[in-house]
Amino acid sequence: MLRQAVGSPHAQFHPGQWEAIEALVERRERLLVVQGTGWGKSIVYFIAAKLLRDQGAGCALLISPLLALMRNQIEAARRIGVRAETINSANPNDWPHVERALRAGQIDVLLVSPERLANEEFMTRCLLPIAASIGLFVVDEAHCISDWGHDFRPDYRRIVRILRGLPRNLPVLATTATANDRVVNDVSAQLGPRLTTIRGPLLRESLHLENIRIPSQAGRMAWLADRIPRLDGSGIIYTLTRPDSENLTAWLQQRGINARAYHAKRTDEERQELEDMLLSNQPKVLVATVALGMGFDKPDLGFVIHFQRPGSVVHYYRQVGRAGRAIDNAYGVLLSGAEDDEIADYFIRTAFPTPHEVAEVLGALEAAENPLNRNGLQRRVNIRPSKLKKAIQFLELESPSPVAHEPEGYVRAPVNWTMPVERIERITELRRQEQARMNAYLTSGGCLMQFLALDLNDPHAALCGKWANCTGQRLGATYPPELAEEAARFLERLSLPIEPRKQWPQGGTFEGDTGRIAVALQAQEGRVLCKWGDAGFGELVRDGKNRGHFRITWSKLATI
Repeated sequence: MLRQAVGSPHAQFHPGQWEAIEALVERRERLLVVQGTGWGKSIVYFIAAKLLRDQGAGCALLISPLLALMRNQIEAARRIGVRAETINSANPNDWPHVERALRAGQIDVLLVSPERLANEEFMTRCLLPIAASIGLFVVDEAHCISDWGHDFRPDYRRIVRILRGLPRNLPVLATTATANDRVVNDVSAQLGPRLTTIRGPLLRESLHLENIRIPSQAGRMAWLADRIPRLDGSGIIYTLTRPDSENLTAWLQQRGINARAYHAKRTDEERQELEDMLLSNQPKVLVATVALGMGFDKPDLGFVIHFQRPGSVVHYYRQVGRAGRAIDNAYGVLLSGAEDDEIADYFIRTAFPTPHEVAEVLGALEAAENPLNRNGLQRRVNIRPSKLKKAIQFLELESPSPVAHEPEGYVRAPVNWTMPVERIERITELRRQEQARMNAYLTSGGCLMQFLALDLNDPHAALCGKWANCTGQRLGATYPPELAEEAARFLERLSLPIEPRKQWPQGGTFEGDTGRIAVALQAQEGRVLCKWGDAGFGELVRDGKNRGHFRITWSKLATI
């Protein structure tokens, strides 16, 4: 089955793969598998599902956060006769067919996203009819269960609740490539006392790791334009923000480098097309945000370069580990700049809804005579739609939850609940510590691969002895000064639009209209005249006389 799945007559199991399959099929165990990227976790759950089905077990349920990136794995499953189907937001036309096949017992593995577990119709129509006969329960990217993890997703809490209602002898497989001891202990506590952990080494011998400090964006852009054409193969550049991914892509294209931008604002179809292009080495580089994350697999990826510093060692290991999975030499370069701390601080500060936002939502529900849907809540609170969505999701997944979701909308649940300030402060402090560890990694003079492995509590952590700090073989931080000057001019010429609102605020009306704003009433597109930190326009300085106060000083006017 392994050889059929991977298409190689000489393939052998990686250490730990067969042991995991045997534990699931023969002993019906609950497993947490912590193995590095490229180890082959999907092989374990697809072969185990096939063997269990051959023994008469029911359909396997696989919960994964990024189903769109599992096309290769599903194709491998079909090569060994596993009938794998998915229900997700990208294939609504397939849902009726999948539901019928599921009820008829014609599906071996059903793949769903954790967000689908919040859909009452899915739970009623699909999950409940097969709950008693599920043969294998798989949680992919299981670190998302833990709020200690680097990529906690609130909807993963629903998985734990569902699992508690399933048979105790049901084999369970939770997989992740990145979990330190703290996350492993938390996941183990949530998935049950009988959970067995299988951990493998994280050392990547093919990966040349190097850290390069270039404070200015223009300098980093010059370095990339100079170096990328000389690197073998195709690769990924990670940026922390969508505007940076688009601006950097435009700069590289201007320098004659085949680059494409990849981020969450792309449609599912656009992202799939970009992934397929990278798999076939059509662009030299994808300039991506974390939207290109878990699940993407290109074994011969030649390099992964970070334009800015990620928020944690775990984030960095996961992303840089996409390079060099099936080639002898690949580069993992961490560039860092002056804006890194500012961006990381923003993500930490906005990770949870504020007490004021939560109080507004609960107050509106308490004052309402009838249940309120999202639109109804939007009319009653002064919170942006994105932040309102985050606040509702946060409240829904508290235990006990202070809100209940009825068919007509949300209501205030009659429970005694207070904001978990201590837990939020504890997690926020952890994020600060993770940020500090990334700074320590940046300045480390020791083996960088060993640093990453030790921070992830890898018991096999050892010196790689091959690259950068270990041997002195470096790409280096030099770049042509004239290229940096051109990059600076490129940044100065950027025209950043301020897009006008095209929809009325949710629930709002104007002269009897709702929904889309008539073209005649829309504002015109605006333009950003200056950005934070632009020395040519002005700067924000601390007021020495008034603690905590700032003032803006303007040095010159922009020439438009």
